[in-house]
Amino acid sequence: MIKDKPRRWHETLLEALWAYRNSKRTSTGTTPYRLTFGHDTVLPIKLNVKSARLALQHNLIPADYNEAMLAELEDLDEVQKLTLNHLMVHKVKVMKAYNKRVKFKSFAEGDMVWQTILPPGKVDRTYEKWSPTWKGPYIVHQVLHGGTYKLKNIDGEIHERPINGRYLKKYKPTIFELMEEKISIKSS
Repeated sequence: MIKDKPRRWHETLLEALWAYRNSKRTSTGTTPYRLTFGHDTVLPIKLNVKSARLALQHNLIPADYNEAMLAELEDLDEVQKLTLNHLMVHKVKVMKAYNKRVKFKSFAEGDMVWQTILPPGKVDRTYEKWSPTWKGPYIVHQVLHGGTYKLKNIDGEIHERPINGRYLKKYKPTIFELMEEKISIKSS
């Protein structure tokens, strides 16, 4: 709306806010105005055309009008509960879509793991594109809550700071380590 008249944004701001407050949300299934006041807004066109809703309201005496508004407020609690249910269902759908590609990793105490070099994607100037992305191997010393782990070196030195499991991967020996092991077995 502002792109057409960039210098007159202050005049279109009220219209944009009114449209935002009176349009249905996907997450709640209703408008913020209805959640607040219990009924939808009266559009300016309905004032000119004389809708049935306005005709009914104008013919009511003040006591009946107040009674009708109180009835709408009582119904508002039910609308808010339905909206909350709708919101919870929507959040579950979003969570399922988000977690569809999440790979959960779990390690046990004593597992050997590699740790990513943080921050991921950082390049060491001495190695350029051949920069290592994983360091280790480490041994899982302690499993903490929330998918975090305390690690220790092969020498047994325990790291102070825990690390999130998403920055770890299972240790698989490299081809060089396998060859060294094979050579040491032959020589003994």
